[in-house]
Amino acid sequence: MVDDERSIRKLLRMQLEAEGYTVAEAGNGREALEQVRSGGIDLVVLDYMMPEMNGLEACQQLRIEYPGLPVIMLTAKGEEIDRIMGLELGADDYIAKPYSVREFTARVKAVLRRVHSAPDTSGPLRAGDAELDPASRTVRVDGELIDVTRLEFDLLAELAAHPNVVFTRERLLERVWGYQSGVGGKTVDVHVANLRKKLGKDIGIVAVRGVGYRLDPTS
Repeated sequence: MVDDERSIRKLLRMQLEAEGYTVAEAGNGREALEQVRSGGIDLVVLDYMMPEMNGLEACQQLRIEYPGLPVIMLTAKGEEIDRIMGLELGADDYIAKPYSVREFTARVKAVLRRVHSAPDTSGPLRAGDAELDPASRTVRVDGELIDVTRLEFDLLAELAAHPNVVFTRERLLERVWGYQSGVGGKTVDVHVANLRKKLGKDIGIVAVRGVGYRLDPTS
């Protein structure tokens, strides 16, 4: 739990401990990185505005060092651009203040549940020029291994497993994220854009105007 306000850290720590979690605290991004590097951390909650190293900077560094570690951004900043920046840097979720403690706890549970769910070993999937291996959770394009985040993989795999099926953004949020995210459909749009940037445009994801996305297996 990373926040420069001790009272907030204490409140959320007590709530999570009541649910059976063990919670470590840090007052800024640098302290958080030190704790993660020492091991034993399953999820990081990062406040946006902090001294020394803010939440976005810490998230970016965590993604470099620990690409599989889930991160939730927690902030009072409500502008959409700030939310998108957090998602582009690899945050798994974004919770804007004010929020209820019950909502916060539900988000933490949902992220951890998704991370620790059993992997799909049903066989390789294809999305245009990309080949996905659900067992190893890897993506290759023309034999080259491409680095994608956990959520990017899950989103692409969901579409690839159901070719030609049109998914609304809300349905993708439910199936991939595990709940209705407060960020809304932009969450999906940002991750699709990131996939296209990393894998190339020929991955078969087609935008359906006013609805969502589908995967075209012939692309």
